[in-house]
Amino acid sequence: MTPALVWFRRDLRLRDNPALAAAVARGGPVLPVYIHDEAGDGRWRAGEPSQWWLRHSLASLDASLRERGSRLVLARGDSRRELARMVRASGAGAVYWSRRYEPGAPGLERLVVADLARAGVEARCFNGALLFEPWAVANRKGGPFKVFTPYWRRCLELGAKAPRPLRAGAFAKPAAWPRSVPLEKLGLVPAVGRFDGLARAWRPGEKGSAARLRRFVSGALGSYAEARDRPGADATSMLSPGLHFGEIGPRQVWQALKAISWESGVFPPSNSAGVFLRELGWREFAYHLLYHFPRTAESPFRPEFARFPWASDPGGRKLRVWQCGLTGYPIVDAGMRQLRLTGWMHNRVRMIAASFLVKHLRLPWNEGAKWFWNTLVDADLANNTLGWQWSAGCGADAAPYFRIFSPVRQGRRFDPSGDYVRRWVPELARMPPRLIHCPWEAPDPVLRRAGVRLGGTYPRPIVGHRAARAAALAAFRMLRIERIA
Repeated sequence: MTPALVWFRRDLRLRDNPALAAAVARGGPVLPVYIHDEAGDGRWRAGEPSQWWLRHSLASLDASLRERGSRLVLARGDSRRELARMVRASGAGAVYWSRRYEPGAPGLERLVVADLARAGVEARCFNGALLFEPWAVANRKGGPFKVFTPYWRRCLELGAKAPRPLRAGAFAKPAAWPRSVPLEKLGLVPAVGRFDGLARAWRPGEKGSAARLRRFVSGALGSYAEARDRPGADATSMLSPGLHFGEIGPRQVWQALKAISWESGVFPPSNSAGVFLRELGWREFAYHLLYHFPRTAESPFRPEFARFPWASDPGGRKLRVWQCGLTGYPIVDAGMRQLRLTGWMHNRVRMIAASFLVKHLRLPWNEGAKWFWNTLVDADLANNTLGWQWSAGCGADAAPYFRIFSPVRQGRRFDPSGDYVRRWVPELARMPPRLIHCPWEAPDPVLRRAGVRLGGTYPRPIVGHRAARAAALAAFRMLRIERIA
């Protein structure tokens, strides 16, 4: 039988990979392929931390394939051209892959299907990234949902139909291998060097993601509902990079939760597993929205926000201060520094930092989304877009604009002892807990004992909370007046 070519994309795993499982079930040799197509990604070329992760994840996938007597064929360039070349070189009679849902991806896949049909090659694509396809969850009118709660309620009604994770059996290697380029020639960032912080924090690859899931469900999951918002605690799964790159699939997470938490048969569970499952639901909702409303990757879901009166920022000074974690608000600065060093930020702090940019500094949400895209290891277009539009108040089911986080209050509530700030803003490490989130309120003797000099070792607040809040609310009222007019 002719080989089946498996086109790996954002499904860099062997377990629960529907495209790979179908290729194995077909019965012939299996040819694993990855094509690095920067032009095909358009303006959404991955930032350096994401490239670092991809490089190591591809190396991990290749190592896993070699353990099975196979290997990963690498190519760089136009996906359609490279697929056609590999089909000719290997004599493949079928090409299988997992769907992507970003703007432009469905159109590319339709062209690939047409190319393969003209060549007499079977083409099949699968859902390897989501619990539910974006078009499979519809409201009563048959259209897409725009509010999370009814969307997730409908998903839970469909939950019993969610397929179980798949296992790929042994597969034969092809008689002829197409030309493969070395990993170093894909144009990704170097494996070593200035990314030492990422290397200390992460273990990319399917095995690393599987280990994180096991560690989470056997440990932090039990207290997830109570502790998930505390950035100083090791209380979250940190599975977002693995899910983004497809090193682990959402069905595997679903099944792991079900195996340990649903003995009573109650669905969905009301314990921490249910709370975590809801977070998985937000990821599904993000893809649902991006697929049905692709313009939201660059434009606000609510069109009236295109006229929002953002503040001026000559020379980009305020934006740079925020990016560097020098705003003078410790919880914001801690998050931005964690991001720069590890390529990741705790979700609660992401909300605080995003709110600060768009509401305290009144800088466009697109600027924040662009910075996160370029600095996160889990830079995911759907999740990034949803998160930033939620914070800005311009998205579907977004936080109301009048909800403006107080960085001090958020810090005291979710980092009461200041452990998170002490770790990422070490110049404040000796501040007492009651003042670590507002060092400008500390008496001079306290600052001296802590070794803090405001405006020197640590900056004064770039804006005052009350004044910034009032300006943001005034801007929102102006927007509403324009909208009525």
